[in-house]
Amino acid sequence: MTQNDKDLTMSLKDSITFIDEVARREADDARQALTAATSSFEAEREIAQRLGGRPEGDLALFGFWTPELLDARVPSGDIFLEVLRPTGPVDLTRAHQDVRFERAFVPVIREEAYCFTAVKGLRAGSRDVLGDFYALTWRDAEDCWHRILDPLAASLPFGVMAPAELYDLDAMQAGRGDAAYFEALKGEVPHKFGPPSNILQIHVPTATAGGTLASLTRHYQRLAERVARDLPLEPADRLFLGYDAVQLLPVEPTTVYEAGPDFWEERDAEADSVTVSLLRPDTTNWGYDIVISGMAAVNPVLLETGRPDELVDLAETLHTFPSGPKKLILDVVFGHSDNQGLKALNGHYFAGPNMYGQNLAYQNTAVRAILLEMQRRKVNFGADAVRVDGAQDFKWWDAAAQTLRHDDAYLQSMADIVQEVAGTAYRPWFIFEDGRPWPEEDWELSSSYRAVIESQRDDDVFQWGPLTFAHNTPFLYTFWLSKYWRIREMVEVGENWISGTSNHDTLRRGTQVSPKLNVNTRLGRTRMEILDKAYDNPAVHVLTYAALPGVPMDFLNAMARASWGFIRNQDDRYGVKVVAEEAISLKWQVDEYSYSVPANFQRLKALGFGTREELARFFEFLPALVEVTEYDLDEIASLLNASEPPLAGPEFSVASLKRIARAWMDDMHDYCNVANSLPSLDPEQAEFCLALRNFRRARPWLGKNHGPKDRFDYVQPIDGRTIFTSLRHGPKGEQVFAVCHMEGKPLDDIDPLTLPVPGIDGFGWRLALRTPSIGSDYIGGPITLKDSMALVYERTA
Repeated sequence: MTQNDKDLTMSLKDSITFIDEVARREADDARQALTAATSSFEAEREIAQRLGGRPEGDLALFGFWTPELLDARVPSGDIFLEVLRPTGPVDLTRAHQDVRFERAFVPVIREEAYCFTAVKGLRAGSRDVLGDFYALTWRDAEDCWHRILDPLAASLPFGVMAPAELYDLDAMQAGRGDAAYFEALKGEVPHKFGPPSNILQIHVPTATAGGTLASLTRHYQRLAERVARDLPLEPADRLFLGYDAVQLLPVEPTTVYEAGPDFWEERDAEADSVTVSLLRPDTTNWGYDIVISGMAAVNPVLLETGRPDELVDLAETLHTFPSGPKKLILDVVFGHSDNQGLKALNGHYFAGPNMYGQNLAYQNTAVRAILLEMQRRKVNFGADAVRVDGAQDFKWWDAAAQTLRHDDAYLQSMADIVQEVAGTAYRPWFIFEDGRPWPEEDWELSSSYRAVIESQRDDDVFQWGPLTFAHNTPFLYTFWLSKYWRIREMVEVGENWISGTSNHDTLRRGTQVSPKLNVNTRLGRTRMEILDKAYDNPAVHVLTYAALPGVPMDFLNAMARASWGFIRNQDDRYGVKVVAEEAISLKWQVDEYSYSVPANFQRLKALGFGTREELARFFEFLPALVEVTEYDLDEIASLLNASEPPLAGPEFSVASLKRIARAWMDDMHDYCNVANSLPSLDPEQAEFCLALRNFRRARPWLGKNHGPKDRFDYVQPIDGRTIFTSLRHGPKGEQVFAVCHMEGKPLDDIDPLTLPVPGIDGFGWRLALRTPSIGSDYIGGPITLKDSMALVYERTA
């Protein structure tokens, strides 16, 4: 990162100036909003736009919501903006560096629960320049200092528990390479994005070998170049193509290491300077363990350069893709906070504990407004759509009725936000994951998966459908027949549902199923093959893309037949327990050969688990001991050490158990990287799936509900198999007929066009697609249909 020459010759204190008049104007505007707005919520929304740090010309303006200062009765003279500027260069790509920072303290102007200030002479960050860091700080009666971090920060190079970087978002937006994409959508009213034909869901850290947004962007740029030059496509290319949208698992900052080390650690502090030990954030997480603070910023773990511009770069690349723009969907998590949020935010943000950590205080109008402002700023990176995680968790306590109520009004507010990028106002397309009454015991039977669809004003709001939400196990016998009633719902009312069985939740849940259940062994010879084919099943793809309405979504790790799981290495207290719960995934995802590959599981091997068999034996003991000891780590270690014959691994202690847990999470994270699976992709499967996706994209009418002439059923009698048939009718007389063998015994010597499906009689059918195992020599007539085989026919009447 570069620095200005004057920064090297002038002290920080001498180079910045408090601009009292501007700070008071900010406070006066807040007072006016609180006085004259139509409601307290509208007042808070207006004020929320002034919160955080933002450059304006040669000034930098700051605003903080600080009700905790009122609670503690802190006088105004003890509250300051703390500014920190490095005295030398800082390299955001280094793993560790010790840096001396100058610091200065700037007065603030208070207005009720808000603090505002304005400063001249601060340096704002950009793609090439590191900005000044800042936080609010206050002094107590004992002359002890306390920091209040900025929850609306634009840049957090060292995570949510460190001071924020002042960042020039306007300059970032002005340099967008996809401005023409947005400008073409400009109109008298905000443009409303609608649904894409299909979606590819991506976890950035495991999507490429680099594991960053920059690495993913380069991958798409390479694909764009190959497509533009009409170069031959390899299986690894086809894996990413044929999708109209890319949905990223959350890219917000996640939790930090519970027991350290901290990414920003101070020492040798003096009044005007401090030395900081800076660690490049390197946590491992699937994305959903957030602390709410920093939601408007990008997780620094995902930033190769440490610059938030990388998210804009990806949006540009997708929007300017040569075969047509691809939408960017951001997955946001505002339904809960990890308990670490209690360290990052004041207590007014929270409404009490829940199964994930903390409920949020949606009924507090300031909190409500700040959360919506975080969302607005994040989507302004250039997203076309938003997926809302766990919408059923947005609840508030009705004290009068003594019950929890769903906050559907808040969900509506999320969907109503107007974004602005490149001068174009727009409203994103919205997807809600909502399985209410989940987590009640009967949720699988009682959820309609339509609660948000029916409560929202827009008719293009989507929810995750019943085959997409959480607990799906398509590798167990009778799964498909037992889900037939849900599939019937999908064909009748599923046009506003996300469809498909592979996503970050379902694949993870699949790895937690006991192998002792009635597993469909026709899917493969080993558990790994069975799991891979269950979530990348050609017959299921045909069902999803040629028969069912809605918007199909595929998970990259499933389509690549890469591994996946619950990935997070920040836990200290419960890390061993989490690994004990995940241990069963070893049986599904790691065989002896995979474990023996020198590049795999290096940390666990270094701890003494040289073979998969040795690790598997340890994993047989660990879950049982966690249960019987009620998670007493000292007792668990003692019992493990007493095992006969002795277990492999280190001498067991609380500390070594935690090292093993961390090693498992980090090794599995590396093992799950899609780059590991690319060399073994099946070329025919990749080619077939791309052709199927393009078949759907060419027929957008397949996304609509089944009409009166459409037919969907299963072949009867069952006779040991589940075979679905679907007949769809499109405009201009087009018909699509699909036959999908989902599970069970073969159906011998059958001509699919002679099945008793009303409407398929007559001539003119053409075989459009066949699953790879059928073979290219089959063009019609009798066939033996086996598990996972499917055929797609088309004709025009």
